[in-house]
Amino acid sequence: MNDAPIGIFDSGVGGLTVARAVSQLLPRESVRYIGDTARSPYGPKPIADVRRYSLEVLDTLVDEGVKMLVIACNTASAAVLRDARERYDVPVVEVIGPAVRTAVSATRSGRIGVIGTAGTIGSGVYQDMLGVDARLTVFAQACPRFVEFVEAGVTGSSEVLAVAEDYLAPLRHAAVDTLVLGCTHYPFLEGAISYVMGEGVTLVSSDTETAKDVYRQLVSRDLLAGPDAAPRHVYEATGASADEFLDLAHRLMGRGVDSVRLVQTGAIDLPKGIA
Repeated sequence: MNDAPIGIFDSGVGGLTVARAVSQLLPRESVRYIGDTARSPYGPKPIADVRRYSLEVLDTLVDEGVKMLVIACNTASAAVLRDARERYDVPVVEVIGPAVRTAVSATRSGRIGVIGTAGTIGSGVYQDMLGVDARLTVFAQACPRFVEFVEAGVTGSSEVLAVAEDYLAPLRHAAVDTLVLGCTHYPFLEGAISYVMGEGVTLVSSDTETAKDVYRQLVSRDLLAGPDAAPRHVYEATGASADEFLDLAHRLMGRGVDSVRLVQTGAIDLPKGIA
């Protein structure tokens, strides 16, 4: 069981940031990643559909024998976290809690901004978790086009900057000093977001903090891979084109891919370096 892979799930490529952080912190661990690219983006979809899609993918990972589930998608985390923890016998880690804890520690003024998909912001999950602390004032803003840009591999154009200025204007006006990137796709746009918000605003991304949660869970449950483990990284996507997924992963992650295998379930084997 200890040598079984960690299952990581996202609606598309954004969760690759989480997979990379997990692999950097836990280099002996095997990873099995599924990006539901056929149904991405999740953000604009009804919550009932997101829940159904998410549980289908998580069921697949559990059936494949993972020892832990990581929901590397904010929209999916908001939709199914409670269900997932009741449904599966393996531990479940999500990306919202780690980002909230980091934001609370980082803020100086108590004015925290949150950006995310329409689904994540509409769920109120960040607002509710941050609102528990009466010292904090939370400002939330949906940024639906950000995922579209990332999934198209466009991260640094003048159009991205213009859209970022439009989305983030209310948060600048609110004088937030901390901004939670409430979608795992958004770190790919960190340059534009940081430029618009200014140097005085701390950006909080959940990838490294989620990886720390994964580590804590594995240690506490005695599930760490052994010292002689030979890690294997398998990446899967539900879309129709392996080449499109691999090209996008290459452009976003800065890694080359030499070979690919696409099967009916969307299985894609990538070299270990992509993680």
